Amino acid sequence: MLRWLWLTGLVIALDQLSKWLAEQMLTPHVSQAIVPSVNITLVYNTGAAFSFLSQASGWQRWFFSLLAVAVSVLIVLWMRRLRPQEQWTAAGLAMVLGGALGNLIDRLIYGHVIDFIDLYYHGLHWPTFNIADSAITLGAAVLIVHGLFARQPGPNALND
Repeated sequence: MLRWLWLTGLVIALDQLSKWLAEQMLTPHVSQAIVPSVNITLVYNTGAAFSFLSQASGWQRWFFSLLAVAVSVLIVLWMRRLRPQEQWTAAGLAMVLGGALGNLIDRLIYGHVIDFIDLYYHGLHWPTFNIADSAITLGAAVLIVHGLFARQPGPNALND
């Protein structure tokens, strides 16, 4: 199922292009309204999801980088073991992998992750995120939904 790595490459390309555009067109911490409840706001995140550990002394860059590499290796190994009929699992894993690698690229090159999508409702803002984060979330959702609702073979599946 490594043929799904094209999706990983697409996620990385879209993520890096969108981050480059955000840096070219936006001023850090200045919000620009796009549509109601959606702004674009350039921010730099030295932590992980929801700015977890962003106030640490710098070690978190290498911790999250090593974690991304380890998770990426495990995902590729998992994808290699998938059967041809496990398309949804492969697609979900490919999206998670693309997101992890997109943010890893930022950490290694810049020392932080570039975020710019700002969702809010009545003044309550979700933490700013990027395309890589969206791909990780969508990939994880695919894996969860497929895992919960996919028809699983019964105990006599080999005898059918």
